[in-house]
Amino acid sequence: MTFSKLTLAAVTALGVSASFQAMALDLYMDNKTKQLYAEPGANRTKLGSFTKVEEPAAAPAADPKELEALRRDLEQKTNDIAVLKEHVFEQKKDAAEVKLGEKGLEFESKDGNFKAALTGRLQVDSQVNVDGNNPAANAATATTNQLADSTNIRRARIGIEGTFFKNYDYKFEYDFSRGNGTAAAGITDAYINWKLFDPFAVKFGQFKEPFSLEEATSNRYLTFIERNMAVNSFSDNPNAYKVGFGANYVQERFALMTAVQTEPVGGGWAYNTSVNTNGNNNRNNGSGDTGWDITGRLVGRPWLHSERKFLHIGASGSYRSVNNNYLGNGTFNNGGMTFTATPDGNVDRTALLTTGNLTSGTPGAAGFRQVSGITRFAAESAFVYKSFSAQAEYLQTNINGTGYGNGETLDGYYGYVSYFMTGESRAYKAKTGAWDRIKPAHNFDMKNGWGAWEVAFGYDNLNLTDNLIKGGSAQTAKAALNWYPNSHMRMMANYIHVLDMNTTGNTNARALAFNGTNLDMVELRAQVDW
Repeated sequence: MTFSKLTLAAVTALGVSASFQAMALDLYMDNKTKQLYAEPGANRTKLGSFTKVEEPAAAPAADPKELEALRRDLEQKTNDIAVLKEHVFEQKKDAAEVKLGEKGLEFESKDGNFKAALTGRLQVDSQVNVDGNNPAANAATATTNQLADSTNIRRARIGIEGTFFKNYDYKFEYDFSRGNGTAAAGITDAYINWKLFDPFAVKFGQFKEPFSLEEATSNRYLTFIERNMAVNSFSDNPNAYKVGFGANYVQERFALMTAVQTEPVGGGWAYNTSVNTNGNNNRNNGSGDTGWDITGRLVGRPWLHSERKFLHIGASGSYRSVNNNYLGNGTFNNGGMTFTATPDGNVDRTALLTTGNLTSGTPGAAGFRQVSGITRFAAESAFVYKSFSAQAEYLQTNINGTGYGNGETLDGYYGYVSYFMTGESRAYKAKTGAWDRIKPAHNFDMKNGWGAWEVAFGYDNLNLTDNLIKGGSAQTAKAALNWYPNSHMRMMANYIHVLDMNTTGNTNARALAFNGTNLDMVELRAQVDW
């Protein structure tokens, strides 16, 4: 029989108590002889009651076999607990963590080797032409030469991006508002970025060319609804997303980005992709080879007090070889280059400024012109001081080729200031050398959260006319009011006033009809991204 320690202690205590009571004894001493007696008597004095103390009975000895069995049982249970803990740890380590993070719905393995994020954006734009008077229009042409009031889906994108084995980033994104009937043209980013060593990385696939501060800034974070005219005309409209190889060296205060790229996947909005007569970009007879370009951008923050106080400066340069294709009889088939612009709007995409195709005519004939290459330059600057910021850029494009011996140069510039009335500051992303997501100090709610409120004022200038090129010129003044209920939503309102529209000498009848036009536009955007 096995006794517990508690039972053994209780039995021992009871036994000692009974023994004490059984051994109690009264002692008496004779006053004369000093002898001790156990009973009272004459001349005897009671000394007191005394108890005989004996050692308590020893506990029964434990059976060695039982002790060994208990020891083995305890060891087995200890091992079982250790195995269970290890199993739980392994399951937890291998399980993916899911959260709503900065890039959207994010998945990440516990060891950090694999990451993925489902991303997307939706931008709904509308445009109202407050003053669309066209002095060149008569009663018969007034409706066809006025900009339209309308609403459209400016961008509707969904994508996935992430990391595998920690050193490889990837991104794939598709825009349902692009394409012009060509499925591949809706692809924006489709690349792998290999971080060879910090801070150097190389990139393969289709990605945006490293040119201009405003082009490098995601359209989710622009201050105005549309990029300024020179940026749109020289980079965005010809499609800034191209296929190729890139290399980046990025630090907190300095970044160098380079790329060698060719035509993008599909035609998209590119005016100079070698799309053949069948409406696609298969490289068959008559569609020709692809053009290519080399681009570089160098940026830095020479003054960096904090992320709320700094100065950004930078420069970009690019050379692009332009493709031209002719049929066997010498007739021009496709290629060339066209620069266009719509003054700070995109709902009505009428090209009020346009150079037309810079390749025209028949080889050997009088008036033949062929653009073989373009060289682009850009200088950029930005200043942030707490809630105030300012930004400006100058962009220039030089035209090279047959018939362009006078060094035709197209250029433009813009500048604007912005201020956050609720105390926020423009966010900067060193990885791209451009602007990042605005995070309101207090998200909007029905109590006392106002979100973030921003006002901005800007000036925009583009000149597409020089010597033989008569693309026209325009200047605009604009104002913006932006509301950020939270970091993933924006409501934007722009007012655009065209200061001067000069299309004198333009061979495009529609563009010429807008010469001297007074235009005032109100543009609105509702945006959500994740």
